[in-house]
Amino acid sequence: MLNKVIFVFMILSNVNQEIAQSLNVFGEKLELCCNSPKTGFYRDGFCNTGNSDVGTHVVCSVMTQEFLEFSKTKGNDLTTPNEAYSFPGLLPGDKWCLCVLRWKEAYDAGKAPKVYLEGTHDKALKYVTIKQLIEHALK
Repeated sequence: MLNKVIFVFMILSNVNQEIAQSLNVFGEKLELCCNSPKTGFYRDGFCNTGNSDVGTHVVCSVMTQEFLEFSKTKGNDLTTPNEAYSFPGLLPGDKWCLCVLRWKEAYDAGKAPKVYLEGTHDKALKYVTIKQLIEHALK
């Protein structure tokens, strides 16, 4: 229990710093990705990231059935709820902050979901190009 309290404190103490510093792929203030379901590594609705976010959940994407099935074949079932992580399970049409490397893997396989660029953290550009993201941008 004490470890869980310490972990939550560490996350919450980092959130304010990261939100204040978070920029999107255009170098502008990071916009909200989704509040329903509540997304983001910190479950704040934004694709914020930090040292605790080893998966780098920075790509604001709109789920498709094709991507959800692809992710499941890679061992990450995004459709099944998991209350322990406040995870509701996703449906096609839901926005979600994806791990950038999973998005890139789906991109390479021709199964990448659409991206909300204004809600995608600029850290994504360390792993994918702006051209790749724009190619899959929500219109």
